[in-house]
Order: sequence, then C-alpha cells, then structure tokens
Amino acid sequence: MQGNIRNFCIIAHIDHGKSTLADRLLELTDTIKITEGQMLDDMELERERGITIKSHAIQMDYRRGNEAYTLNLIDTPGHVDFSYEVSRSIAACEGAILVVDATQGVQAQTISNLYMAIGHDLTIIPVVNKCDMPNAMPDEVADEIVELLGCERSEIIRASARTGEGVPEILDAVVDRIPAPTGDAQAPLQALIFDSVYNSYRGIIAYFKIENGTMKGGEQVRFINTGKEYKAEEIGVLKMEMQPRGQLQCGDVGYIVSGIKTATDVKVGDTITTATDPCPEAISGFEEVKPMVFAGVYPIETEDFENLRASLEKLQLNDASLTFQPESSVALGFGFRCGFLGLLHMEIIQERLDREFDMDVITTVPNVSYLVYDKQGNVKEVHNPAGMPDPTLIEHIEEPYINATVITTATFIGPIMTLCLGKRGELVRQEFISGNRVELQYSMPLGEIVIDFYDKLKSISKGYASFDYHQAGFRPSKLVKLDILLNGEPVDALSTLTHVSNAEAFGRRMCEKLKDLLPRQQFDIAIQAAIGGKIIARETVKQVRKDVLAKCYGGDVSRKRKLLEKQKRGKKRMKQIGNVSVPQKAFLAVLKLD
Repeated sequence: MQGNIRNFCIIAHIDHGKSTLADRLLELTDTIKITEGQMLDDMELERERGITIKSHAIQMDYRRGNEAYTLNLIDTPGHVDFSYEVSRSIAACEGAILVVDATQGVQAQTISNLYMAIGHDLTIIPVVNKCDMPNAMPDEVADEIVELLGCERSEIIRASARTGEGVPEILDAVVDRIPAPTGDAQAPLQALIFDSVYNSYRGIIAYFKIENGTMKGGEQVRFINTGKEYKAEEIGVLKMEMQPRGQLQCGDVGYIVSGIKTATDVKVGDTITTATDPCPEAISGFEEVKPMVFAGVYPIETEDFENLRASLEKLQLNDASLTFQPESSVALGFGFRCGFLGLLHMEIIQERLDREFDMDVITTVPNVSYLVYDKQGNVKEVHNPAGMPDPTLIEHIEEPYINATVITTATFIGPIMTLCLGKRGELVRQEFISGNRVELQYSMPLGEIVIDFYDKLKSISKGYASFDYHQAGFRPSKLVKLDILLNGEPVDALSTLTHVSNAEAFGRRMCEKLKDLLPRQQFDIAIQAAIGGKIIARETVKQVRKDVLAKCYGGDVSRKRKLLEKQKRGKKRMKQIGNVSVPQKAFLAVLKLD
C-alpha cells in the first residue's frame, strides 16, 4: 500500500556512525542477521578504509501494531568527495535522518548535506548519536542542532547506534514524521534512475524510484534521455540480495534488468516510462555533476588502451561522478583525461581500477580547468598544461574559485588561517557557532586545494577541522606554465600551471624531489625547471661509472688519461641515444612535495 511506504536516507559527516545505525535498523526490522559491522559497506575498499564510498539501497519490512510498513533506506557517504552520491540518494527520498556525533558536534559536511536535503523539501529527523561515549556532550550538540534547524529540543532523538539505545524511537519517528510518497498510481509510469551497476552475466542493472504509475515485469520500457526501448526482463526490490517481483507500485524503490550491454544507454538521473503509454516529460531537478579535479590516466602497456576504456565505462555506471575523454601525451602515449570530484575520489578510482579490473595505470599530476582568453577575444577551456596556447597569444587566464567553509575549535584558528593565506585564500567571514567552535569562510583558488590542502588541514588541526566547499565562478589570475625538462626534453606529464608567486619555489622543489626519485643511468641526467625559455632551477643525477683504471697499476699517467677520455666519449654517445624513463613514483611525488 502506497500510504505505508517510507523512503528515507541517512546523512551525516564522515565517521559519525551512519553505517552502524543502518546495521541496527536492519537488525531491528529482522531484515538480516548482522554477522559483522557495516553490512551495507560491501566493497573491500570501504571495509579497509572504514568509509562509505557508494550509496546503498535496501528495503525493510516493519510491523507496528496491526500495520505493516515498507521502509526503503538509502545509506549515503559522508566525505565531501562523494557528495554527488548523496545528492542522488536525496532525489529518491521524502525524508532524511540527520546523524550528529555527540562527541564532535555539527561539522562542515553535515551542514552541506543538510542544506541539500532541505532544498529537496525532505523531512529531517535529527539524531544525536554516540550518547554512550564517556566524552559525549549531548546537551551542547542538541543546542547546535536547534540553532541549525530551528526545531524543538523535544524533536531531537538521543541514541547510540553501537548499543542500540534510541533506535526503536528512530523507527517510530520515520513512520510518524516522514510523509508517504505522493505520486499518482493511475498516471503513466515515471521512474527516476538514481544508480546503476554492471553485472557481467546480466548486463546493466538500474536502480530506480517510481514517482508515478506502476511497472510490470515483461513490459516494454523506454529510457527518455537516450530514447532506447527495452523489455523489463526482471524487476524487483532490493533486500540484501535482489528479490524479483511481478509488479512495483508508485513510491517503490527497486531494480530493473533488461539485458542492456552498452554503458552509455543508462544515465543516472534519466527517467524510465512505458513504451505504450509514455509520460509527457522527464523528471526534472536532477543536476549534472561538475568535476573539480582533472588528471590524465594512462595504461602502462599501450595495448591496454581499449581495456582501460571499457573499465572506465563500467566504473562510470557505478560512479556517475566520474567523467573521462581520450587524450594523448608525448611521454605516455594514449590515455584518458578524467574528471574527479576531489583527491580522495581520484585515489579510490585508481584503487578500484587496479582491484576490480586488474588495470595498471599511471596517473599524472592533478589540475583544474582554466579559461584562457586570447588577444582576439576567444575563450578556450584548458584542462591540461600541454593544451596551453603560446604565451604571446594569451590576453589573460581565469582560474576557478571556491567558497570554502572550515569548522574548527578556537585553539587551531591561527595555524588554519596561516595555511589558508599561504594558499592565496581571502577571509570572508568568521563567526563562533557555539562554545569554542568557529566557522571560517574563505574565498580561494580551487587549484591551491587540489593537491595537499585537505591533508595539511587535518594534520595541523589534529583532525578537529572539517572542510567543505562550493564552486564560485572564475577570476582573472597571473598563472604561468612550469615545464620540467630531462636532458633538455620537456616531460609533458610533469608540467603544471601555477601562480607566478609560487612558480620558482615549486620548480626548485620539483627538481630536488626528482633527483631523489630518478634511477641513475650510465650518463648524467640534467633535471631543469623552466618557465617559457627561462630555466629557474637545475639538479643533476650523476652517472654510474665503471672503474676503468682498476687494471692500471703504476705506469704513466697518459695511459690513465687515454682510458678516461675513451670512457668520456662513450658516455657522450650514450647520452645522445639514451632516454630517461620516469617512474610512477615521480608523478605521485609531486602531490606530496612538502
């Protein structure tokens, strides 16, 4: 019955206990036996790192008195790099449980996900979690929530996901406070795709929520965005395993298997309708993802190019925030320029390529996209330093800026301000939220936070600062292209765009780092950093020499001279034909220069 369906998600900052709470809910509704922690985080990587990377949908049956309710839970990630997963989950829900850690209080990502949920008119159920911890501050945290949401203190549920305290109250609140789906069961079918996975036996499986109408197994369905039609071979609901059903009604969350083999035919955010009685329009309000960080991904073996393309397509199905397009590089051959939401996202994609698809790849230095204006007034978007036009033709360059929010305790304000100023940040606002917690708002270039900002922020604040950002358009900036030359040859994969003020120091550090990482050859390797034609730094990797004088004991010095001259000529000839291969470590070292 449609009136007894509840669709909700759990939103929180990373590590505030979302996945543990999901376990308790599954246990209380007898959906599954919990054999180990975080049952919904089924990816090996999620288990290892203790974070949620993918959103997971699961259906629970809950009886209260004589009424039976169907609860569809979508567990979401908490890290800023996976906020797109959260936005898709929110689009398929009517309510959200907002979980806040009683020991840490409201964090930046909590606020950002909360605003996203309120923007979609979701009903919010505030929960203070980890109330059983000795250092919990439930009263102070409840004050913060009241200030943030403007709700009554009595609406806030105190719970502990670990012990199960307060979890029955959360289930009651889900049934009482979250509205049932409002769609029209008699209207033509309209279902929103919010996720998809690739199965090597069954093709692409799409997960959807029915907004209007009903879906029957075996009927012809149409994907509005791509215009393709398929037969719904199997439809069903998502428990821990997939459970087939004959038909799904309005408000249900389920899956469809229709033997789709091409990855591009299923787009997240697309609308499914029936071929015989199509709905007049697609479901609106689903935003396209905007990648923030770009990096080149190249196969180590050139013949793996097509395999890499197939692997990226399959990954994109499961992670719609990944974008990619082919590109080529002089040093690395053919590969793809990929767009990611952040550095952790990039690291996870690289790991998943290795584990799930056995792809060995080289990733170049990450950078952001710039707008280059030439003297004729044309604009060109550049994602890669190699694509920069000649400096003499450039009128000016604009770089992307962000509005960054940092929430921290008063103790760490000084070091954090120093860090942000060093990254060319401008302080917009500073205000105390409650007690000794401060919210700092900065306007800063995206390019400065791409590489190591987040790691540094965590280390100087001992993990007590939380960080979130939103794009805020482009601004003119004085940027130069820094090239790295090995024996006079530029290595395009190591070139970067950087601000004039940082260029010299950055070039010097790059050269010193590469000197340690490049293996020694039989000839000298000159490592140079250059801006245009001007060399700004140089280091030399000394050659490996054989002791040719070992056999000369005693005798005339001219004999030794002759042997050394012969060796010198050989080295010179070797240098002309020898080429320097740059190890993967060198590309990654640029990320961790400090």
